[in-house]
Order: sequence, then C-alpha cells, then structure tokens
Amino acid sequence: MAQPPEPSELVYLPGPSWAPAALAVGVAVALVGAFTVWVYAALGGIVAGVALWVWVRQAGAEMTRLPAEQSVDTAVLPPVAVRRRNGG
Repeated sequence: MAQPPEPSELVYLPGPSWAPAALAVGVAVALVGAFTVWVYAALGGIVAGVALWVWVRQAGAEMTRLPAEQSVDTAVLPPVAVRRRNGG
C-alpha cells in the first residue's frame, strides 16, 4: 500500500473578527441610503470603509506573524481517505 506524501505546509486560520459583519452592515446601509437619504449613504460608506480598512490591517498583521518556513512537528491526518480491505 502506497504511503501518502509528507505534508508540505500547515493550515493557519485567521482569528475571529467583527470587521466582515460591519462591512456587510455598512454596505447595506449605503445601498439603502443611495435610494432614500444621502446621509445614510454617507454613513454607510464610512462604516464600510473603516471596516474594510480594519479587516485588511488585521489580515496583514496575521500574515506577518506566520513563520517564513514551516516544519511539521505534530501528527497530521493523511490527505487520502482510509479504505478497508474487507470491502465494508
């Protein structure tokens, strides 16, 4: 039976953030304001802009904390499904 290749990199997930939700609210308010009162459009645009700026800065800060080279020092699940020999 062939062994799966050694993993070449690990997966890092970003931390929790309120920025995507704030961006969605800001865009929604800006769209509603575009068809009703321009003040709402401006307010929504400001909220969306700030949320996008925060989200991009958080992502950049998390990327700079990643190691330049990765080494696997823990057990990693195989990338292929394990199959039974008895067909069941």
